[in-house]
Amino acid sequence: MKDGDRLGKISLSQAPPDTPLRIVDVFGFHGVRRRLLALGFHKGDIIELGSRGIFHGPILVKNLTADTSVALGRGIARKIMVEIIEERE
Repeated sequence: MKDGDRLGKISLSQAPPDTPLRIVDVFGFHGVRRRLLALGFHKGDIIELGSRGIFHGPILVKNLTADTSVALGRGIARKIMVEIIEERE
């Protein structure tokens, strides 16, 4: 059984760092979805958490599919649902 299958969907803000993750859903209104698309985050993309800011600051997210890195606020990160995958694709 894969980790993603066992754990199911979790929010990006709860995901472990330096672990490949697949975006499975984005919650929020149209503006949130549009902003994430503009930043290059799409459903099905493989991402990985980098460093987290201290005192609930931003989270650095590496999009391995698009080879980009973006700092996201924790509020936005809570709206991105991911699953843990075992291997990079």
